Amino acid sequence: MIEHWQQVYRHLHAHPELSGEEHATARLVADELRAMPGWEVTENVGGTGVVGVLSSGPGPVVWLRADMDALPVQEVTGLDYASTVPGVMHACGHDVHVTALLGACAELSENPVPGTVVALFQPAEETGSGAQQMINDGLLDRFPRPRIVLGQHVSPLPAGLILSRPGTLMAASDSVRITFLGKGGHASQPHTAIDPLLMAASLVVSLQSLTARQTATAAPPVLTAGALHAGSRPNIIADTSEVLLSLRTFTDGSRERMIEGIQRLAAAEAAAAGADQDPKVEFYDHFPVTENTPGDTERVLAALTTAGLPVMPMNNPITGSEDFGAFGTAAGVPSVFWHIGGIDPARFTDEDGHYMLAEGALPPRFPSNHSPHFAPDPTQALPAAIATMLTAARAELTRP
Repeated sequence: MIEHWQQVYRHLHAHPELSGEEHATARLVADELRAMPGWEVTENVGGTGVVGVLSSGPGPVVWLRADMDALPVQEVTGLDYASTVPGVMHACGHDVHVTALLGACAELSENPVPGTVVALFQPAEETGSGAQQMINDGLLDRFPRPRIVLGQHVSPLPAGLILSRPGTLMAASDSVRITFLGKGGHASQPHTAIDPLLMAASLVVSLQSLTARQTATAAPPVLTAGALHAGSRPNIIADTSEVLLSLRTFTDGSRERMIEGIQRLAAAEAAAAGADQDPKVEFYDHFPVTENTPGDTERVLAALTTAGLPVMPMNNPITGSEDFGAFGTAAGVPSVFWHIGGIDPARFTDEDGHYMLAEGALPPRFPSNHSPHFAPDPTQALPAAIATMLTAARAELTRP
């Protein structure tokens, strides 16, 4: 059966779809679920979302979640099953998530446990909107309400290694768009223009002072400039420029301070340049902090450990973001999320045989999620991810 899931994974990887456009992916998911005995399948939940329900008699209700969308990244892995869609790639491993959950669903169908499993195949995680779209579409009223929500994410770690922690697991995230409004002109006469590119470039440097002032806090924020756009020719001073930022924070207070600081520094750059108009600052694609429910998280991780799966506790939360927590929050129930490795463990050993991860470092030039080089090893990642989700689900279904 694992060979079938390898084929499904390769198909999904070769045919990625962006957030909100997961039509073919959703059809594949629905078809696979309908081929399994006992699953009731509902499509078009919150857009392209798919929900499967497997009822196996009296017992608890457990929700299992996988996200389906890809990223606007041009793949350069060179894999023989690389993306066939120009400029679109499963660079975050959501193809692993979908295939692993389908594999777990198949196992639960063949060897059912009393209770009810609800499998959520979610669209638009990368924009932070998919989970809420499913909730807004009546998810809690149309399907059995859960006792707990479980989810996992493949990461650039040794295949099968599970990392998690109770409490704060992942950061909140905001995307920021800043548009400077200047005065265009000829490059040979900059004195006649108000250059928005200089405002944007100066702001990118100045913004680093915001995070520098919070480095001593328990969980300092992260602010990254991902794009700067201005002009089209070397001899033209543009009228406008645009800066795109990614903000990661762990507390409401930190987020508020960072938002105020971004707005203040952007306005100061425009004023210093003599711009006639204030910059336009927009915040969008918000992700909440991902919180693992204490007690429930320790119990799930203990079940994974008892089953012989490798679990490594995390000392600190990570600065990546997820909208997974919206499900548990909306349902008012515990949620547990973990990261699982998807890379050949041999790649984590240096030339001298040292295990790089043990020293707190990834091998040099190691591609992470969102990289055009990111390529989990499906022969190792899929069996591990299927086993992990299946073990956690069965543990929660059989819990008194």
